[in-house]
Amino acid sequence: MDPVGFAYLGGGLSIGLGALGTGVGMGIMVGKTVEGMARQPEVSGLLRTTMIIGIAFIEALALYALVISFLLIFK
Repeated sequence: MDPVGFAYLGGGLSIGLGALGTGVGMGIMVGKTVEGMARQPEVSGLLRTTMIIGIAFIEALALYALVISFLLIFK
């Protein structure tokens, strides 16, 4: 295989695994937040705010994977 093929493979794997990891992370976070809201409804506002901030950080990881895949593919 030539280096261009490896670049395409690396780009596809980076965004694929990045999206998989962030999707699993967001799913676990949202599930645990809903569980916490069901157990203690009086802190639902604080939990929701913390969850949204956490999702923003997790989504940044997906964007980094996207940038890396673009750098590898359009090299």
